[in-house]
Amino acid sequence: MRGGKMAVAIKRMKTEMLAMILAGGKGSRLGKLTQTIAKPAVPFGGRYRIIDFTLSNCVNSGIRNVGVVTQYQPLALNDHIGNGSSWGLDGIHSGVTILQPYSSNEGSKWFEGTAHAIYQNMDYIDQMDSEYLLILSGDHIYKMDYEKMLDAHKKNHAALTVAVIEVPLDEASRFGIMNTDEHDRIVEFEEKPANPKNNLASMGIYIFTLSRLREVLLNSYNKDDQMLDFGQHVIPAYIDSGENVFAYRFQGYWKDVGTIESLWQASMEFIELDNELDMRDSSWRIYSKNPISPPNFLTHQASVTDSLVVDGCYVAGNVDHSLLSNDVKIKEGAKISDSVIMAGATIGKNAILHRVIVGENAIIGDNAEIDGTDEIAVVGYGEGIGVLIDES
Repeated sequence: MRGGKMAVAIKRMKTEMLAMILAGGKGSRLGKLTQTIAKPAVPFGGRYRIIDFTLSNCVNSGIRNVGVVTQYQPLALNDHIGNGSSWGLDGIHSGVTILQPYSSNEGSKWFEGTAHAIYQNMDYIDQMDSEYLLILSGDHIYKMDYEKMLDAHKKNHAALTVAVIEVPLDEASRFGIMNTDEHDRIVEFEEKPANPKNNLASMGIYIFTLSRLREVLLNSYNKDDQMLDFGQHVIPAYIDSGENVFAYRFQGYWKDVGTIESLWQASMEFIELDNELDMRDSSWRIYSKNPISPPNFLTHQASVTDSLVVDGCYVAGNVDHSLLSNDVKIKEGAKISDSVIMAGATIGKNAILHRVIVGENAIIGDNAEIDGTDEIAVVGYGEGIGVLIDES
């Protein structure tokens, strides 16, 4: 009876392509914004978190089973994802599974790289009984149909397909660059080359034919444990061994929001009504776990121009080209420009903020001035700036 039940369970989980989202990065370049939460859990766009875009892409692409690999400060991310119901991933034939660093006889074992994270979760992957494995990052802002990428993978009889996007050549040295032949077969991979030969940057999105990847990883870890990272180890090994490795060219908006500057820039672009993400497109919705907030309350003294204000805000000051998340309070006389104010933050009377990212539940005191003209200024989660502390 037990064996019969197990067979049924495995049959229900069978899926052509399983997605694994690598969401364990520390995100140190985001400074205060990732001191207590993982980078994919950082808020974006007023009502989303960064990982929402990758999860929604999976759902919209028809991928119904998703594993989320966490490591650094996972609590907020775990709470946000929950059982996946916000993305429709809580059904009988679908699901989202949060996977954390495993424990061994030697104690807690942290992932040593992207490929190592996949290797340590091979039992879960095998349980899904998939033919293809989609590897994703949880910290990019974009819309992408992974099914089209899978079609290209099959057409090329590829062992590995790498999604690439053209970047300005003068910025290409920041990325892993894929050099291809006339058929888009990858013949060389260069990790952040000083003198890039082209501008085809890896997006950190891979489709593997799973049987071959399993063989490569198991052989490596039984031998020398060298296959730790996809970019540094696995992709070069595939190319050197003559595997069919192809580039899949993506055209559209894609932003790696791994720095304060890039997060701020993406937020400013998001404000524009005609932004490339086109959040009004009902055929490719971005889903999220959102609190229910009352309508906005703007006083007659308030002025809001070229800004995105999410429900639940109180605005009594002046807001120009900024993004206000839910439950933000802008008090009388405050002036906010080119800034991102995250949920629950309070901006005091007559405060002046320019080019600032204010974290969730932060408090900016009356008459405070924060100027990020030279470098984007950041106020951390729950941080108080210019706030009197009662020490009595």
